[in-house]
Amino acid sequence: MDQRMVTDQRAVMDRILQEYTLPPHGIHGVHHWARVRKNGLAIARVNGADPEVVVLFALFHDSRRQNEGTDDGHGRRGGDFARSLRGTVFTLDDDRFELLYEACCRHTDGLDTDDPTLGACWDADRLDLGRVGIVPDPRRLCTEAARELASWNSGRSTHRFQVEP
Repeated sequence: MDQRMVTDQRAVMDRILQEYTLPPHGIHGVHHWARVRKNGLAIARVNGADPEVVVLFALFHDSRRQNEGTDDGHGRRGGDFARSLRGTVFTLDDDRFELLYEACCRHTDGLDTDDPTLGACWDADRLDLGRVGIVPDPRRLCTEAARELASWNSGRSTHRFQVEP
């Protein structure tokens, strides 16, 4: 899918950070979002996922966490937050927004999918598990692109870098 990125990623991130209650540089903060974004876009280039949905997922999926540990419901809260900002900070049509919402809501469920965009989102997050000492199991990844990236990505999940607009 060759789509032009129309979302102002910096504006979305700035809006998220206005209400983000955890340390921005914590394990679920901006460095994690940046790595998920980079992972997701690398997967999307190979599997045809919607890059704009992938980027928005990277920003919203952990945006409403209340703690750094087990936080049931944080994905749905992130999806609901995205819904509240839709049409003001970013715009997606209904079908693309539903993909974003599902990706956020179900990203911790350990699911597999054939949908290229959902797979790119979930795998992008899974590829960053090294930051908490978990090596992603290639058999639990949805996309071949992520399985190929897993070895390249192994040490990167502990590096800190900012989201690039």
